[in-house]
Amino acid sequence: MANRFDVMLKNTAANLAKDSAVSLQWFKDKVDETTGRKRTDPNHMFQRSGTPQIGKMFLFYYDAKYKNTLPFFDKHPLVFPIEMYGDGFLGINLHYLPPLARVSLLRSLDIIKNNDKYNDTTKLVVSYKTLKAFATQFAGYDQCIKRYLYGHVKSSFHEVYPADWEKAAMLPLQNWSINKNRRYSGSPPY
Repeated sequence: MANRFDVMLKNTAANLAKDSAVSLQWFKDKVDETTGRKRTDPNHMFQRSGTPQIGKMFLFYYDAKYKNTLPFFDKHPLVFPIEMYGDGFLGINLHYLPPLARVSLLRSLDIIKNNDKYNDTTKLVVSYKTLKAFATQFAGYDQCIKRYLYGHVKSSFHEVYPADWEKAAMLPLQNWSINKNRRYSGSPPY
């Protein structure tokens, strides 16, 4: 006979699988739209953006400056920029958490968004100082804070629309580059 925890775990795994399937279909549709295979409303695609903005979600390709000394890094970050600098930005890369924890963090960050419209005006009103001050409310954020340099970004920035944030967070888009020449104990986050 299954105990409550087993039932909860089974239900959570089933919901994760269902959410992942929905997210994957959403992503395939977005790729089709961006490549022109499907003609749909362009307001529902990733939008290519010149530079990232605080509180918006972006996907891009990245080649870390210190890739020879880092044990690993994500070459395809899914990031909310939280501080801007002349040469780059500090951001929350959701890929450093497993999918359920990503969604949990995303839902807790929902309380600091500027509106409930989930359109192109919606963004997080966020800073590192805010996250640190309310650390217990934003569990996991500290594992995701990473610094990105514009000179090491190897693609355009692609904004993920707010209505699609949760779907994007569920996708297995992370691409870990593991430094095989460096001795370290551990592995990428999951």
